[in-house]
Amino acid sequence: MTLHPIRRSFVVPILGAALAVAAASAVGTPGAAQGPGDSPATQGGHDMSSMPGMGGEHTMPGPPGPMPGMEGAGAADGAMSHEHMGMGPHMKMTAPRPRTADDQRRADAIAQTLRGAIAKYRDYRVAVAEGFIQYLPNIPQPMYHFTNYGHAYQAEFSFDPARPTSLLYKPVPGGFELAGAMYTAPRRFDEAQLDERVPLSIASWHQHVNICLPPKSGYATADWQRFGFKGTIATASECQASGGLFHPVIFGWMVHAYPFEKDPAKIWAN
Repeated sequence: MTLHPIRRSFVVPILGAALAVAAASAVGTPGAAQGPGDSPATQGGHDMSSMPGMGGEHTMPGPPGPMPGMEGAGAADGAMSHEHMGMGPHMKMTAPRPRTADDQRRADAIAQTLRGAIAKYRDYRVAVAEGFIQYLPNIPQPMYHFTNYGHAYQAEFSFDPARPTSLLYKPVPGGFELAGAMYTAPRRFDEAQLDERVPLSIASWHQHVNICLPPKSGYATADWQRFGFKGTIATASECQASGGLFHPVIFGWMVHAYPFEKDPAKIWAN
């Protein structure tokens, strides 16, 4: 499927390491899937290409490119690691609701639809051929996101359980193993709207908040223990005092699903 550039603002939520990754741009990894590249867009002194969930403030030029001059940043922010799913100063989770039988039936139906829709992508090359692009392929990660920017755009306006924004792959010798998928929603959504897509009594949507990033010119020398998605800076005042740029919310809403899990409790696990 060929994706044509979309020249209007929207949010494409994808994981919290886009700004904090040191891409060894000239060095590929053995597990990297091949796909087209593009130069990153900029906003506020940062490379913001393919940054999903930027609240309608950005355009989508195409797949993300590496960010030169950010050596060391990726390790600090954990790239696309799933180890960040906890309540902390940089993570906002939806409040759990009492589970109901109707919610369970609705979540089961979503998972069943998703399972059937993405089964063909067990071969990651099929996903690439149909427009899913591996995000940050040069950064070692326990789980890679392959994102379809057309799906991401559509998720800004409607929910189709058969069209997730991203596919989640574990790297394995010789390629990738399909683990699940990620749905996204606009950051303007309230919890009632999120619940209409995937019930909050079954799954927890999450959002990246209170992020302080250094100016682009300072990426190479920044202290990524303080800046970024896992940094210690979590307030606007401290960020300003450190010469950074503060983002109260940097992505839209996201929720992961693992429809091939045998244990029902793990299908919507964070």
